[in-house]
Amino acid sequence: MDKLRGTGVALVTPFTPAPDHAVDYAALRRLLDFVIEGGVEYLVINGTTAESPTITTAEKAEILRVVKEHVAGRVPLVYGIGGNDTAGTEATIHSTDLSGVTAILSASPYYNKPSQRGIIAHYERLADASPLPIILYNVPGRTASNLTAATTLHLAQHPNIIGIKEASGNLEQCQQIAAAKPADFLLISGDDMMTTSLVSFGAVGVISVLANVFPRPFSDMVRHALAGKFQEASKLLFSFVDLNPLMYEESNPVGVKAALEALGVCSGEVRLPLLVASEGLMDRVKKLL
Repeated sequence: MDKLRGTGVALVTPFTPAPDHAVDYAALRRLLDFVIEGGVEYLVINGTTAESPTITTAEKAEILRVVKEHVAGRVPLVYGIGGNDTAGTEATIHSTDLSGVTAILSASPYYNKPSQRGIIAHYERLADASPLPIILYNVPGRTASNLTAATTLHLAQHPNIIGIKEASGNLEQCQQIAAAKPADFLLISGDDMMTTSLVSFGAVGVISVLANVFPRPFSDMVRHALAGKFQEASKLLFSFVDLNPLMYEESNPVGVKAALEALGVCSGEVRLPLLVASEGLMDRVKKLL
């Protein structure tokens, strides 16, 4: 699926100030224009960077409706549907209006710590039920379990599983996937700072947090890497080295929202149990911006 080649941005969800913390749809539209005009290839809606665990079912439906209406086909959309209840996740897939969506990004079950057999059974059930292709999402730092290369390669044989967002941070594991995956299975970086390395041995791009803030330089970096221009790509990558750790210092998306607030795109508000960036973090983010 060439339309998912390049930079996908894991969109944040803008909120109004406390105490309401309602979804700020005006800011969401502003963010959509900011990243699309910045050159990203596609959008990921309702991923974990969007604070999806704290957004209601009704809000998720309205966010997706607003995004589809405002984007109006300018770029493809990927929608996040994951969870640690397989039957519940399957039901969510069936109840969501997925018209106009290209694929589903589904995070591996968290907290339960299923075996590899359990992870395979979970994803195969979702893939069998889904009207759209599934992209696996491996992020063991969040889920407390890892999709091994063997598990990913097994799932890659399913006709409705088209790729993986790999955020394990394990370069050797990513290489094992790249070495043995089907030719049309998409290896997508889930770690901004590992993107050029993964592209060098077969990844097709990234689903990025930093692209919320730097859509133009980040997507240019990925395009350089995909074109084999790794010296140019590395120059852009190195420009993010100091800022990237701040995005996660007080948990994602606190840092990226602080940066977006500093740029005037949307507020830095987050929902509990997260808190807005501390004064010290905000000062350091502003200094680097």
